[in-house]
Amino acid sequence: MAVAVAAGTLRTCSGVFPAASGNHPLAGWRPLAPAAPAKLRLLSPALRVPRAASPAAVENGSSSNSNTVPTPKVIIDQDSDPDATIVEVTLGDRLGDLLDTMSALRNLGLNVVKASVCLDSSGKHNKFAITKSSTGRKIDDPELLEAVRLTIINNMLEYHPEASSQLAMGATFGLEPPTEVVDVDIATHIEIYDDGPERSLLVVESADRPGLLVDLVKIIADINITVQSGEFDTEGLLAKAKFHVSYRGKPLIKALQQVLANSLRYFLRRPTTEDASF
Repeated sequence: MAVAVAAGTLRTCSGVFPAASGNHPLAGWRPLAPAAPAKLRLLSPALRVPRAASPAAVENGSSSNSNTVPTPKVIIDQDSDPDATIVEVTLGDRLGDLLDTMSALRNLGLNVVKASVCLDSSGKHNKFAITKSSTGRKIDDPELLEAVRLTIINNMLEYHPEASSQLAMGATFGLEPPTEVVDVDIATHIEIYDDGPERSLLVVESADRPGLLVDLVKIIADINITVQSGEFDTEGLLAKAKFHVSYRGKPLIKALQQVLANSLRYFLRRPTTEDASF
């Protein structure tokens, strides 16, 4: 399928909103646009994350010579487009056209139906609109969404190994693990708000790690709460998620909000223990 890439001079980003001020839990988030619900369902078997091809194949020297490594960001947006999953990748002004990333996404059974590059004060934003090849629709499987996230991060580290120490995934995919260790107790924040007559907005922030998106959706589903749509952001060492959730087509009542928050908090803050230790 042909990919339309914005040509010529980089345009100014539209739809990228300035961060909110103050210490509000939603500071730094972009507002969610209304979209047709696309419920996330755990469907796929275990997915293999494709490795990137040779760095010489794509980048053409796009890396900056600056010693300051910008914070890598990967945004997976299920809200702003009713027909496609929007993925946005930012690493200051260092990213090239990411043609190899698009090729790796196609290896996951996805179509890149549109791609664009824009520029603002935070750097160059590479955006992809992707759909499942089998259906032509946006991705509704958390395991596939997580594979998309890991594929993009893997490719980013392949071409920009200097970002390894800035990402939690650097310990898994990169050459250099993060020098900073995130205190999970301090980093974990969970907020739930009413968001209209039919749903609530769940906001989660915690230390990032592989598989986190799938685990969050599974915990929510285990309480019989429906995830309608949302956004999952990887920002350096942290993961930030927004989910539109409901219970039987209604917003979560206070008691259910408390159950959900406690379940997520317990899961995110508990020590990692191997099953074999029991």
